[in-house]
Amino acid sequence: MCGLAALFAHHPDAPPVDGAELRAINAAMAARGPDGDGHWVADDGRVGLAHRRLAIIDLSDAAAQPMVLRPGGPGGGDGPEYRITYNGEIYNFRALRDELIAAGAPVTTQSDTEVLLHLYHRHGPDMVHRLRGMFALAIWDGPRRGLFLARDSFGIKPLYYADDGRTLRVASQVKALRAGGVAGTGVDPAGHVGFFLMGSVPDPHTLYADIRALPAGCTLWADGGGVGAPVRYDDIPARLRAAGAAGVDLRDALLDSVRHHFVADVEVGVFLSAGLDSATITGLASEIRGADLRTLTVAFDEFAGRDLDEAPLARRVADLYGTNHTEVRVPADWFDDQRDAVLAAMDQPTIDGINVYLVAQAAARAGLKVALSGTGGDELFAGYNVFRRVPLLYRALRWINAPPPLGWAGALAAHLGARLRPTPKVRSLARLAPTVRNAYIIARGLYMPWELDTVLDPDLVRAGTAALRLFDDADTADEASADTSRARVTGFEVGLYLCNQLLRDSDWAGMAHSLEIRVPLVDLALYDRVLAGLTSGHPPGKADMAATPATPLPGSVLNRPKTGFAVPFRSWMPDGQATSDYDRRGWARTVYAAFTA
Repeated sequence: MCGLAALFAHHPDAPPVDGAELRAINAAMAARGPDGDGHWVADDGRVGLAHRRLAIIDLSDAAAQPMVLRPGGPGGGDGPEYRITYNGEIYNFRALRDELIAAGAPVTTQSDTEVLLHLYHRHGPDMVHRLRGMFALAIWDGPRRGLFLARDSFGIKPLYYADDGRTLRVASQVKALRAGGVAGTGVDPAGHVGFFLMGSVPDPHTLYADIRALPAGCTLWADGGGVGAPVRYDDIPARLRAAGAAGVDLRDALLDSVRHHFVADVEVGVFLSAGLDSATITGLASEIRGADLRTLTVAFDEFAGRDLDEAPLARRVADLYGTNHTEVRVPADWFDDQRDAVLAAMDQPTIDGINVYLVAQAAARAGLKVALSGTGGDELFAGYNVFRRVPLLYRALRWINAPPPLGWAGALAAHLGARLRPTPKVRSLARLAPTVRNAYIIARGLYMPWELDTVLDPDLVRAGTAALRLFDDADTADEASADTSRARVTGFEVGLYLCNQLLRDSDWAGMAHSLEIRVPLVDLALYDRVLAGLTSGHPPGKADMAATPATPLPGSVLNRPKTGFAVPFRSWMPDGQATSDYDRRGWARTVYAAFTA
């Protein structure tokens, strides 16, 4: 896990890249890579790459970045060359390395970075189809005099860019681009509105008019002719729509993913809570790692003795699998001490991520550089109640918006309901077009559009809502059906919630402590195998996932009601700003104020 930066003066009239700006961008990402700091600027000043290294695979200096490949091999002359700065891990790199060596490639390191360079040299942009892992990368293509960008299929690793028409700027963080002193101007209304609608800023938007996220599963090419539009090479929702009805060996699929996620030259630990996802990963990981497996749990003093306390059940799971377990108790004054540090580390505003920040901090203090997380299990195995609520909400939208007399009955019911002071989500049913997408937004939304005037300028709300098009009267062409199946809802979950919130939170919160967080339940090979059985008579669910360890999970974990990883907002937020331990609106306003101060 690392941080990348690139500057490319692509327009003929652009000034040479500013080395000081490149260094400032890279320095802003120091926490992402405390093990190395590399820079390269071309002799002609048209392109520069930089990198912050967190050494995980091939710890030697030979694997440092930016890395160069000359087609004639090391020392191959002064001809065209390829250079890379890259963030992520390629879990199948050893198999790819063996293929390259068998084909005669002069591979000289044990790193996945060099494998990426050779793959690009041989396959060009199509190299992304060979990769299993998480990545964001920038490759300078010397022969073609262009810069190639790519991001993994799920968007596990972030990649942001800003183009002023003359120079392209690229980095792993929005705040890093802004630290260069040039990018980060203007306001993107869609980013501001999207945050209050969904609790996170939806890709490809940011808070700034000139900074964009490269969408998940996309590449981008820039050369002397300008910066192209993102090109999609993979589409997880499309994969979901094509789900099949075959059987699946779920235990084998999960073991395969967990095993791949242990590829590293440093110790890999596991985040362990009382939930099914992390407990399942712990059980499977213990079969792979044995007694050497390290697990870690955080618990809050405020929750001691309550059902929300994760520690007792996590300890029981750790004892069952014989792990080397660490339990960290978070004192009541933690938030007062750490609030400013959390907000400074947060790269884009989000209503979540504090829990990940806490466990990442504890893992780093325990000496870990890599940890596995259960993130993604609820999306893949339909663990959230959103999978049940979306069909219900969609049917309610259709009923309320039906032609008379049913539509009148729905409108009357909504009017009478309003006098009974229902929740904003209930009142919203009569105001939205009957689409599955709108039903999903209601189910997941933080604020509804007509509430946004209470937290944002009305003109900004109008512009942002129009740009987002989240609440269009009709779904896009490939979403126009009334399909509320699990695969359809999973598509929304992956594209809107997992990518924009959970995975992004894992990145900034882990990197704040120089910790790489890996997500074995967000894996292309695993998805392909699970999707093969998604429309079968028994699509795999959370219970099936939890049944895969050879040593069964304790009944107290299997039968525990789903609670999520709560944090004690009620105690932490002053003056009643949080209404409960699950409150997110109060925290959203606090976060937004910090980003717009």
